[in-house]
Amino acid sequence: MTAGEMVGSFWADMQANDWEAAASHLAPECIIDWPCSGERIVGRADFAALQARYPTKTGDWSFDVHRTVADEDTVVTEVTVTDGEQSARLIAFSEIDGEHIVRQVEYWVIPYDPLPGREDLTSPIERVP
Repeated sequence: MTAGEMVGSFWADMQANDWEAAASHLAPECIIDWPCSGERIVGRADFAALQARYPTKTGDWSFDVHRTVADEDTVVTEVTVTDGEQSARLIAFSEIDGEHIVRQVEYWVIPYDPLPGREDLTSPIERVP
């Protein structure tokens, strides 16, 4: 399985809300960093537990992968995460060693309004959720 296929399978398990299956793609002592909130998750067990208790308003999460860029040992994915009421866009950098993701850095994008005074230089595009 290529690095891109492995990360694709990880996101498919996340889409199924099968946290244990998703965690099986991670090395036992993997490191997952969330720099925007200043948090580090160490180990697949803690990752699965965190996903299981992450608050949702509707009961299930959906993960829509928009883009994947991969080489031999690094995969970058752009993903929208939503429970139907709350949404976020994330960019994840996954480092692969052998058969597992050993490190993942996730940047959770927060939308913001453009600064006034540059409307003549820009045009609107679809915003991240």
